[in-house]
Amino acid sequence: MSTVKGKYVRRRPYPERKRRMLEEATKLLSSYRTVLVINLQGVPAAALHQIRAELRKRGSVMKLIKNTLMRLALKKVYGENNPIVQEMENYLTGQNIFVFSNENPFELCMFLEKNKVFREARPGDIAPSEIVIPAGNTGIPPGPILSRFSRLRIPARIQEGTIWVVKDTVVAKPGDVISPELAEILMRLGIKPIPIELKVKAALSDKMVIPGEQLILNIDQYRSDIENAVRFAMNLAVNAAIPVPEAMKYVISLAHTRAVNLAVNAGILTSETAPLLLAKAHAEAQILAAVLSSKVPELGIRVELPQIPKPVEKVEEKKEEKPKEEEKEETTEESIAEGLASLFG
Repeated sequence: MSTVKGKYVRRRPYPERKRRMLEEATKLLSSYRTVLVINLQGVPAAALHQIRAELRKRGSVMKLIKNTLMRLALKKVYGENNPIVQEMENYLTGQNIFVFSNENPFELCMFLEKNKVFREARPGDIAPSEIVIPAGNTGIPPGPILSRFSRLRIPARIQEGTIWVVKDTVVAKPGDVISPELAEILMRLGIKPIPIELKVKAALSDKMVIPGEQLILNIDQYRSDIENAVRFAMNLAVNAAIPVPEAMKYVISLAHTRAVNLAVNAGILTSETAPLLLAKAHAEAQILAAVLSSKVPELGIRVELPQIPKPVEKVEEKKEEKPKEEEKEETTEESIAEGLASLFG
């Protein structure tokens, strides 16, 4: 090797294997319009095989390429001093894997988000959501593991030579730490509750570098924004009388309403305004008559205004005194008087 003006220059030729890998990376960059740079750290090999198989069905390719070779391939395709290469070099650090596709990068990221791969829980993992052990046959033969079901408060019984879970049981809530005992039970039951998230660092699509955080789309928010934009545009078109097909029905209706209102206020008599003009004149005459009758009563103007019915007051019913009781009381007093008279002669 040698150094020319502080820059490293390789004299020895690249090994044949690396030449083939560089040619493959260059061909992939030239053949596909979109490249995703994905952080490989913490992603199990089994999960990668599953994701690779799903991407292959969509005509995409997932390839593990060293950062140095990808940097050389980018320079070979786009030119050494191209700004695209300089931007992409910022993401070519650490362990990466690359996805080559002809799809829109946003659509591709949405597919990866919706089709997450799950792995087995490990002690110390945080439960991302509620973990439920379903009722039924676990297929696990009875033994010391039965005591772990009891400690985790999972109702179980022995039936047909295996352990059966009596009912669906929540063993962890979002945010709970997975214990070693729970991790073992979940592994024995084949439950994989921990999602493997592929962190997309950046995308190169149609000669444009898009940072990973800009590839995350909130579909509900975008739908709401579009609906509001359509609503505001329709309101503007109607009020500004813009002759577009979507707004013409409302523009004509609004114009008709305003024309009738103008005709009524201007006293223009037409078949449509006649009932409205008569009603307006009658109302104004009633108001004038009411004012005159109150200020000049000698004119004898009588105005019949609609009367609001008063609420009917409920009359409390008086309880009638029972004559029998009075008769009883009178009889008693008379008997007492007669008794006193007999005592004093």
